[in-house]
Amino acid sequence: MSHQIQVTFDAHDPRALSSFWRDVLGYVHPGPPGVDLPEGADPLAAWDDFLARFGVPEDQRNTRSAVEDPDGHSPRLFFQQVPEGKAAKNRVHLDVRAAPGLHGEERMAALEAECDRLVALGATRIRRYEPAPPLGAGHIVLADPEGNEFCLD
Repeated sequence: MSHQIQVTFDAHDPRALSSFWRDVLGYVHPGPPGVDLPEGADPLAAWDDFLARFGVPEDQRNTRSAVEDPDGHSPRLFFQQVPEGKAAKNRVHLDVRAAPGLHGEERMAALEAECDRLVALGATRIRRYEPAPPLGAGHIVLADPEGNEFCLD
């Protein structure tokens, strides 16, 4: 029997980091439980209202956030607030598949274009790895706004 997974990020600012990853992956913020959001409604504003109704103090409303694949195929990402900063290189990281099926210069051009988009969203470019056949197709390493490394491949 297989299991579904959720990927959890420790974060200083869960809302901002979840918004970054929402835009990177084309995910959405889910609405609060039992709340029917009208078309075009802001799910983060709905969460603020929901938490206020339950008496959650304003300074505790950004302790958690999540984003989900709108098609329901990919893992949910959960963001939890922690007091400490990132201390070392990730032991696990995400690979964002930005150029599936492409090879050589065409692949690297697609990765560069996506890298530019992600840097504009707040990512930091770390390094580019050139194609090295037979096993290395080439990829770009970036970090999200809180320093978590990930790859464009």
